[in-house]
Amino acid sequence: MEQERILKSKKMKNKTKIGIVSLGCPKNRVDTEVMLGILGEEGYEIVANPSDAHIIIVNTCAFIDDAKEESIDTVLEMANYKEQNCRYLIMTGCLAERYHAEIMEELPEVDAVVGTGDYHKIAEVIKEVEQGKTPVLYGHIDEDIPEGLPRMVSTGAHTAYLKISDGCDNKCTYCIIPKLRGRYRSRPVNDILAEARELAKSGVKEVILIAQDTTRYGYDISGHEMLSELLRELVKIEGLRWIRVHYMYPESITDSMIEVFSSEPKVVKYMDIPIQHINNRVLKRMGRHNTKEDTQELIKKLRAQVPGITIRTTLIAGFPGETEEEFLELCDFVKEARFEKMGAFAYSVEEGTAAAKLTEQLDGGVKQSRQEKLMQIQSEISKELQRRRLGKTVEVICEGYDEDNLMYFGRSQADSLDVDGVVYFAANDEVEIGEFVKVKILDTDNYDCTGVQVEED
Repeated sequence: MEQERILKSKKMKNKTKIGIVSLGCPKNRVDTEVMLGILGEEGYEIVANPSDAHIIIVNTCAFIDDAKEESIDTVLEMANYKEQNCRYLIMTGCLAERYHAEIMEELPEVDAVVGTGDYHKIAEVIKEVEQGKTPVLYGHIDEDIPEGLPRMVSTGAHTAYLKISDGCDNKCTYCIIPKLRGRYRSRPVNDILAEARELAKSGVKEVILIAQDTTRYGYDISGHEMLSELLRELVKIEGLRWIRVHYMYPESITDSMIEVFSSEPKVVKYMDIPIQHINNRVLKRMGRHNTKEDTQELIKKLRAQVPGITIRTTLIAGFPGETEEEFLELCDFVKEARFEKMGAFAYSVEEGTAAAKLTEQLDGGVKQSRQEKLMQIQSEISKELQRRRLGKTVEVICEGYDEDNLMYFGRSQADSLDVDGVVYFAANDEVEIGEFVKVKILDTDNYDCTGVQVEED
């Protein structure tokens, strides 16, 4: 997972400078942004370069082995700054929640540990550290985080993630998230809408709804899905142009949700649907609630009822006991489904999960080769689907200017932040970051497009 440094710098009264490195998923990133907001209000100066920081915070990920390794490597890298300006090093996030005791025992460079349910206490933690204490906060994963906390958005002035819930009740056998984030807890509708209005007032034009499972939103509040209701309220907010939804579990996508995607222009016709596998035996062992037949029917329905939809999915290759025949069934399905966007991961054995106890663990080389084969298949599909965009005009939100290519770049509705490609485009006049422009596609590769700005109709 890509390491993300928060590149915001703000002059404050407090002389103490704080640098934060955020790792992992967008949900973790929002937690980081809340910590930045809290510390900013406390008067600390937020710096972009860790070498300038007196206190460094690493918000860690522990989803799979690669993420854990990246988190530890980053902490050790940041510890080197203790030989310069850095006085204290604090670990927060999923790895801190999961391995709090081991961290304090094996990483003497770390001065405090803050788990996933305590990040809003970061200012108090820093005060304790400055008093010579070594706070270790964990175990509060089922508690609600207070609403109305300040937040410093790190994704630019025009796009922001909007977390609508925390935790997860799905109990997939390969996933450690419920043990790191707790039970599924939906935020109240009014609190989400209040935050969305504040984001819109600040200039945000695209919000990306995130949760471990957005389709489960509201069940713990009302006993039925409330995502459709939430979307219909969000589209009323003046200033918001695009509303994008991530992490929609296939078995929980309702006709009401599909109707919202079809009828509301502000709701981007883009669904991120993690299906993980297609073989029914493997799905059952994964603890998933959908079947091959359900998934095939859902894809058929989405493409019929939401013309022009972009479907993104993720797959796991090499799950324990996956036979060659079952893997080839998955490959055939990828060729048949022709997803516009797809990611595949080699199965990672996660301590504390049910799947880790299964005896039929596959060789690492087999898992890796299967993951690579899936991505090779998808690469060819993506290349062909990209070619179909040639000559078409798409709406793009400008995200910057590439000095190397001497072109602007941005994203279309088919491209989500951080996970998909970009659209490069030439323009006769200056284009502001966050501005929506029409771009005619003139060239494509497997994931990116190149075009030229055209006049609005």
